[in-house]
Amino acid sequence: MPARTPIRIGIMGFGQTGRQIYDLASHSDDVDVVAIADIGQPEILHYLLCSEVAQPQRHTIEGNFLVNPRFKTRLIGIDRPAEMPWDVFGVDAVIDSTGIYRDCAAMQDHLRNGAQRVLLRTLPGEEIDRIVIPGINQASIAASDRMISAGSATTTALALLLHILSQRFAIECGSMTTVHAYTSDQALQDYAGADFRRSRSGAINIIPNTHEAALWLGHILPDFDGKITTSALNVPIYEGCLLDTNLVFEDATVTAEDINNAMRVSAKDYPGIVDVVEDPIVSSDVIGNSHSLLFDLQGTIKAGESIIKTLGWYENLGHAARLLDVVRLYSQLDRQQETAS
Repeated sequence: MPARTPIRIGIMGFGQTGRQIYDLASHSDDVDVVAIADIGQPEILHYLLCSEVAQPQRHTIEGNFLVNPRFKTRLIGIDRPAEMPWDVFGVDAVIDSTGIYRDCAAMQDHLRNGAQRVLLRTLPGEEIDRIVIPGINQASIAASDRMISAGSATTTALALLLHILSQRFAIECGSMTTVHAYTSDQALQDYAGADFRRSRSGAINIIPNTHEAALWLGHILPDFDGKITTSALNVPIYEGCLLDTNLVFEDATVTAEDINNAMRVSAKDYPGIVDVVEDPIVSSDVIGNSHSLLFDLQGTIKAGESIIKTLGWYENLGHAARLLDVVRLYSQLDRQQETAS
């Protein structure tokens, strides 16, 4: 049987998520990153990549190309979807990892310029074709989908937790706070921005923040539409995030051990996506873990007659892995359609 042609993807934005996607693809056998759009100097982009991957010696730079043992990637000094000629590179999908271009107009620019599909690494700013969370609603995807989101790292972790527990227990409502590592859009020093609290230094403060997961959760899990409130605390650490969730159960007899046992059993059904941990870990222990949810069995507490508090860990690498999973899901669907026709 002839070797399957790798999926050709383009990346817009070579920040942390873009670099993680690139490195994961370089270790795969089914995805090639053929072009990266970013206005950073190629030498600096290469330097940043090598500073954080496990095997920096695998990645070299040759002029405007990043090179690894599997493929060669053209670096283009462009940062706007309307300017990027994806058709020149024959991309099957573009992953927009900027976190900036979240509206349909920008996504349409990617499509107009040659992308077959565009996948956001974050939640969208308006209604799009689909939000896909592997492990939950991948069966709902359609070949006609063109504008897609894979949610966010936090949204995925929360949705997986709710999906798993709701299959065994009736949940009335809940609240989630993500204790989140600081992000690239926060100021290192106090600097006047659009938001009062986020104008304060992310390097020295715990900063209360909003989170959009609640706005979109109903698109992923319709039964939870309007039932979960979400917020964030940005804290001065580089990586490793904590999902602090309080859930109200209809059955007051549900215990913390019932929840832990359900997660132990169910995690086996989500290989590579969900896992449980018995050890007393902290945030730095999660760095390099590609699961979307690492459920902390020691963090489960009965906190009232029908309220149970849970903790779950995750880091951005898991989200980068899920973005590639979504690209693969659509590629598989396209092949099935071609075979059927």
